[in-house]
Amino acid sequence: MHGLRRAGALRRIGIAAEARIVRHDVRREDDGATFYHPVAAWMARDGRTCEYSSRFGRRVIGSDFGVGAHAVVQYDPQAPHRFAIEGWDMNRVDLLFTVLGSMFTVGTVTILLVRLLTL
Repeated sequence: MHGLRRAGALRRIGIAAEARIVRHDVRREDDGATFYHPVAAWMARDGRTCEYSSRFGRRVIGSDFGVGAHAVVQYDPQAPHRFAIEGWDMNRVDLLFTVLGSMFTVGTVTILLVRLLTL
């Protein structure tokens, strides 16, 4: 839900800016998987220089998001670290986890109610 609320807030109050991918933060999981998170740099409307890593990582970086590539970011003017790279950050992932979490919650509550009522 947090990701969906964040995406909604960026759609409402976010400001679009031209950015450049300046590097990739590399993160390794415990199982050995490597994920690349692009770091976008842009100039905020108030003149601040912003440079932040995307919260989403992928195993493979396409040429569209390689170092030096241009991208559009949508950022929160009050908190520029809250941003999304258009075409990279995936709201569908947040939606998928929200739907799956809701389904598991409803299933669990249903099972508990049935067990309580049949005791």
